[in-house]
Amino acid sequence: MRIFVTGASGHVGSALVPELLSAGHEVVGLARSDASAAALAERGARVRRGDLDDLDGLRAAAAEADGVVHLAFKHDLMASGDFGGAVEADLAALKALGEAVAGTGKPLVSTSGTMMFAGLGRVLTEDDRLPGGGRVDAENYVFGLADRGVRSSVVRLPPSVHSSLDKHGFVPLMIQFARAAGVSPYVGDGANRWSAGHTLDAARLYRLALEKAPAGAALHAVGDEGISLRQIAETIGARLGVPAKSIAPEEAAAHFGFLAPMVQTGAPTSAARTRELVDWKPEHPGLLEDLAQEHYFATA
Repeated sequence: MRIFVTGASGHVGSALVPELLSAGHEVVGLARSDASAAALAERGARVRRGDLDDLDGLRAAAAEADGVVHLAFKHDLMASGDFGGAVEADLAALKALGEAVAGTGKPLVSTSGTMMFAGLGRVLTEDDRLPGGGRVDAENYVFGLADRGVRSSVVRLPPSVHSSLDKHGFVPLMIQFARAAGVSPYVGDGANRWSAGHTLDAARLYRLALEKAPAGAALHAVGDEGISLRQIAETIGARLGVPAKSIAPEEAAAHFGFLAPMVQTGAPTSAARTRELVDWKPEHPGLLEDLAQEHYFATA
């Protein structure tokens, strides 16, 4: 298949492109910069210049493709505090892609996150849905495309998608903050749990979703169902040679910045249904094993 991929030069995209190519697919990657275009071309992908604001370009690229993977998100807006703007741009881009493939039976695989279900009070499953708001609206839009002749599915990523390719995710930021402060904190008792998954396992799941996920499916790219924030903080502290300690909720913002809400909540997540639906299973190390490697702690 000819697959159009947004976010093709990003963290997960940089693993997905070779995964698709090695399986015999052709890849057309969206690139908004010369550097991104060069990286995609070097990996053997075709390049389409543009960005998430070029809705006509997105429609045309999706219409020309046999399948679509939507990975791109305006993380820079989110980090600057304009999460609403990033969410609005994401939904607009998805609607452009969805309109282009409606009624064709083509696969469209989009991206969501397990942390949207924080506070659920139990382990998240693939059957769980939320009524709306924030990024949930984009997820629900994709599920709805199943009724419009699209083999649509959503891959829910955990808060930590880890590997040597993870340069700007939540865990690298936690390491950066701990190194700067000389302490690796967790909030309260640190019992809240994050799910996690390896980048290469996630990339393989996106490919399998394209190839055989049923319409309207939610898939979880999760290897570790739940790791406590205290465990993560203690592992980071041990690797950096700094103490791990509890801090009060009112201290979280000073240490973690925009990450403060995330490190105080959790969403343990099951991937049992995902394994059945597309014959997928994690094959790479878990987060704590990955944190034992040098790549997260090497400095220039």
